[in-house]
Formats: sequence, C-alpha cells, structure tokens
Amino acid sequence: MIPDVSKALSWLEAHPKVLCGIHRGIERETLRVTPEGNLASTEHPISLGKSLTHKWITTDFAESLLEFITPVDDNISHTLHFLADLHRYTARHLDNERMWPMSMPCFIEAEDKITLAQFGTSNVGRFKTLYREGLKNRYGALMQTISGVHYNFSLPIEFWQAWANIKDENSGKEAISDGYLRLIRNYYRFGWIIPFFFGASPAICGSFLKGRETNLPFENTPKGAKYLPYATSLRLSDLGYTNKSQSDLDITFNHLETYVKGLKKAIHKPSDEFAKLGVKNKDGEYIQLNTNVLQIENELYAPIRPKRVVKGDESPSDALLRGGIEYIEVRSLDINPFTPIGVDETQIRFLDLFLIWCVLADAPEMSASELACCRSNWNNVILEGRKPGQVIGMGCGERREPLAQVGKALFADLKRVANVLDCCSGTKYMEVCVKLEEMFDNPELTFSGRLLEKIKTQGIGSYGLSLAEEYYQELIKTPYETLTDEAFEHERISSIKRQEELEKSDTISFDEYLKNHAGANADNVAS
Repeated sequence: MIPDVSKALSWLEAHPKVLCGIHRGIERETLRVTPEGNLASTEHPISLGKSLTHKWITTDFAESLLEFITPVDDNISHTLHFLADLHRYTARHLDNERMWPMSMPCFIEAEDKITLAQFGTSNVGRFKTLYREGLKNRYGALMQTISGVHYNFSLPIEFWQAWANIKDENSGKEAISDGYLRLIRNYYRFGWIIPFFFGASPAICGSFLKGRETNLPFENTPKGAKYLPYATSLRLSDLGYTNKSQSDLDITFNHLETYVKGLKKAIHKPSDEFAKLGVKNKDGEYIQLNTNVLQIENELYAPIRPKRVVKGDESPSDALLRGGIEYIEVRSLDINPFTPIGVDETQIRFLDLFLIWCVLADAPEMSASELACCRSNWNNVILEGRKPGQVIGMGCGERREPLAQVGKALFADLKRVANVLDCCSGTKYMEVCVKLEEMFDNPELTFSGRLLEKIKTQGIGSYGLSLAEEYYQELIKTPYETLTDEAFEHERISSIKRQEELEKSDTISFDEYLKNHAGANADNVAS
C-alpha cells in the first residue's frame, strides 16, 4: 500500500524540535476581469508599480495576469497576512476591475484579445516578453491564462543536521539534495492526494474549448459551462497546463546531476515542430527564443520543482549544481475559490505534513517509465477523483487499491507527523487531519465537489463574478495586517526607479543580448 514509515516516524517523535522553523513562500496568480466577467484589456496598473522589478506584485504570462509573491517566512499566519495585504492594496488600485477567483479563465472571446505581459524596453524586459511570445506560438495563449498557486517549502537546517548527520548546509548539500529528491519521488507517487482534496477546476467555461478538440465526455450546464461529474482539477489535465512534446525528455529525479543533465539536454534538443515556426516571422520579428524543445529551463511543465535562488546570470540548473537543492516548489494547487487570497491555512498545513512524510518515507529510484505510471494515477484523480470506488494503482503493476483505503493509511502516518508539528504550534495540524480525512468518505466535501454544485446551479461566470465582487468588497474594507500604505508606495516608486536604471544600463543591442543569453544562462530573467 504505502511505504512503512514507522521507524522514521519514531525517530521524528524523538526529535520533535527539528521541525520548528519550516520556511515557506507563496506565489498566487489571478486574472484581472471586467465587471461583465471578460478578460481585462488594460495595461498593468502603474499605480501598482512596475511588474518587471516589483518584489511582491508582478505579472505572469499576460498583462492581465497578476502574480503576488510573499517573502520567505517561517510563520504561516504572517505569510497569509502578507499575501492578504498584497490583495488589499491591489484591490484598492484596480479601476473598476476585479480579481478572478478561479484557476480556469473567465470568458475570453478570442485568443488575440490576450496581451502578453509587457516589461519595458530593457533587454531583460524584452527577453521576458519574447519568451512569452514563444509560449503563445507554441501552445496557444489561452492555456497560459490558467492560474494557480505555487507553494515554496524548505525544512530547517536543524532537521537535516539530525536526519542526515551533516554539519552545515554547504558541507551537507549532497545529503540535503538527496533528501529533497526523495521527497519529489514520493510526491510523484502519492501527490495525487493534493488534487483530490484541493482540485478546484472540475468545470470550464465553454469559450475555453473554442477550436480545440477533446475526447473528454463533458456534460453541459444550462449556462454554458462544461464539466466532468467527478473531476477535481482540469487545470492539471491534458486540457490544461501541460505540454505533450515534453513527455519523452527522460528527466528523472534520482540524482541531482542526472536531473540537471536531462534538463540541459532538453534545452538544446531541437524540435521539428517548433522549427517549423522559425525564430522570426516573415516581417523579421522574433516569435520565440529558439526552436528547441524548451526555450529555457522554466518551460518544463512539472507538478513540483527542485529550486535554489540564482546568483547573477547563472541558470536555475547551474544554481542547483553550485549549492544543491535549497527548497521545493509545489505547483499542483488550483486557486482556492473559497478565500479572497486563493489559498488558506488548511492547505498550507496539509502540505507541510505531506511533504515531511515524503522526506521520511522510503523512495526507491524511479525510471521515466514509472514516472509515466504515476501520471496515470494523477490522471484518474484529476478526471474522476470523486467517483465512488475510485482506485489507485500501486507501482507499475496491476495491483490496485481503493483511493480511500490508501488515503486513510497515509493519514495514519500524517497524524503522527501532526503531533510532532503541534509541539511547535498547538493543535492546528491535527485539526487539519481530522477535517480532511472525512473527505475520503464524503468526497463532496472536497473543493471540487463544493465548487461543482455552485457552478451547476449558477454557472461559472455568474458564480465567479459574485465571488470576485464579494472578495473585492471584503478586501477594500479590511485594514492591512502586516504592511502599510507607506511600504507599498516605497516599493512602487523603487520598482519604477529600478526599471529605469535597467533600461539606461543596457550597452548592447537586443540581438546581441539574445545571442549571449537565449541559451541555458538566461532562465533567471524569465519567470
């Protein structure tokens, strides 16, 4: 069923303090929309600052796709308060617009209505926009407007010192990296539990399928939404944020060196499909960075990534080779539509529990073929996770077990982790376990179950707009909890000055810049 973690859990229970000081960060995306529920066509508000250089408020693929970024923090409440303040400030500076509260986009009349994120005239800014131009031409702009939440997680050095018997982060970087890779392998094997609980995209607006073929047996609501009765996260399905051309890249997570080697190989691997597009159009304008399978490393779509903060012009993979894995980026969270800020404390505490379990549990090495087997489990949960009697495949064999049975066995372990974590924070982790475990017997309590009922009766547009308005009113009426107007204004002005300095400091043409940076060493300037 699941790995026997009893020995590791006994060790953890004997060393409860090693988990005090977990570091976290959150990145939340959201589309700006009009009062009618259409995609906003306005530029990123200058009242928020410059998206290229602002530390907390930026844009992702589209000019209308906001992204909020919290600093690294070891306090869950402070992190959520900080994120809420970013939403409050933004709500106060939106000109008759609202923030869309779901992962799948609102009504989009046509893909050519989607304006790519603009980052100014500096070489760095133009590079970021061109990367997005490449994404648009490769996969279509509509897919890129799908929103999510990324959760950045790292264990305290005290954990690694006790668990791996290392002295410090530098001398123990190999052991720490091995531990995080172990986490990633278990995440691929058991991470389907995240969309089961928190998947919140069981339906899509009919406009999302315009001109797109699908074999999914969608049912229709009276108001134009398409849904699958037991789906959890269409965002994570082949209909959503995926790239079939990456399926044969043979990137595995057994050793840091082989992971980086596979990633670098993909960056330089020519693509016949993308070569047909060319690097420039007939008018001589750039339409993508290059014609390789990946333009840059961050184009690799993955539900989880090993990360390290880059220095200077180094690529993310070079940063990993230099210092080892510093933290993990979880990328499987849909927008939580039941909170104004897209994510809540229950989700964070569950992810803490699950990721710690993933470090502790045995994780045999995984081949690319086993990764594909794991993907089939994810797909079952993504498309039919709430189906009565749903089963989960164990490994690549034919053995299958009821999802609820596997989930409850996992929670027997998670409760022991919760008891340890509650040594640092009261009883909140155990309360999360009790709340979530009930969903195995009643899947309609999951995010997707609750959301689908609302969509079937009200429609995506009507329900989404009602939530957007409710959250807007709540945000503009509640005071800041962590930041101040003065802090926001200082960062706004600073972001404008930083962008101006970047634009003045360029000493080479954009053509030269691309020649120097459009390979592996440019990934740190394209998010």
